Amino acid sequence: MQEGILLNQEAGPFWLKLLKNGMFFPISDDDRHLMKPAYVSITLLVINVVVFLYQLANPAFTIGWSVIPAEITSGTDLVGPHYIGDTVMQQHQIDHVAGPTPIYLTLLSSMFMHANLMHLGGNMLYLWIFGDNVEHRFGSGLFLIFYLASGLLASAAQITLGPDSIIPNLGASGAISGILGAYLVLFPRNKVNAIFFFKMLSVPAVVVLGMWIAMQLFQGYGTLQNVGESGGVAYAAHIGGFVAGVVFGLAARSMMKGEPDSGFKRHYQADASVKRFW
Repeated sequence: MQEGILLNQEAGPFWLKLLKNGMFFPISDDDRHLMKPAYVSITLLVINVVVFLYQLANPAFTIGWSVIPAEITSGTDLVGPHYIGDTVMQQHQIDHVAGPTPIYLTLLSSMFMHANLMHLGGNMLYLWIFGDNVEHRFGSGLFLIFYLASGLLASAAQITLGPDSIIPNLGASGAISGILGAYLVLFPRNKVNAIFFFKMLSVPAVVVLGMWIAMQLFQGYGTLQNVGESGGVAYAAHIGGFVAGVVFGLAARSMMKGEPDSGFKRHYQADASVKRFW
């Protein structure tokens, strides 16, 4: 019997996979016209790092406070050894520990937790690149609500596909996928600096994010038959968060007729040749 901990990472190190596959690996975007720091994005980044450091010092916290679909659907906190696998020789043991009360709090805690350093680094890179632009368009308060809602909807998508799974799910990528979806709607032509086959390119955001969601759909389709049976990347959470971000972005464009005061607005007013996407 194989023993160990299996984790569905809501954002495995996809940035590393992009680089290895020779695809687009974004490193920055054009935010020269932002007039102030994105305080919520920065705070979220810091919280994720602090929680990860706490995980390193308290390994049991990772299992107890991750989202386990079977716990959410049953409302019961799983404790002790549990096994998954088709045969005795293929079984994996997961040693569950007590989580918060009520157990539904893991839906929030899990989106600030990560499985390893590369998992954390990949997520925080995308939050750093794309979060500030979306935050300045939404406003700090609305952006925080949007971030948390995207993460919750991403977890809901993953749980729907594997409601009886006992594999812990964790990661910020559900919420960050929401940011990418909103960014695609609001800034489709904003320039993103990316590495492509070890060369630096500046390409429209729609290219980078379009390739990202295409990869999630392609790889996610291939894992649907094995949901709840093995660890890995929770693609349903990626896709669910991204769709939520697109919907929120479209709603913002239709409801917020007046663009909030920001560096973007001042830039548009000063240079009429700049195309508006709000």
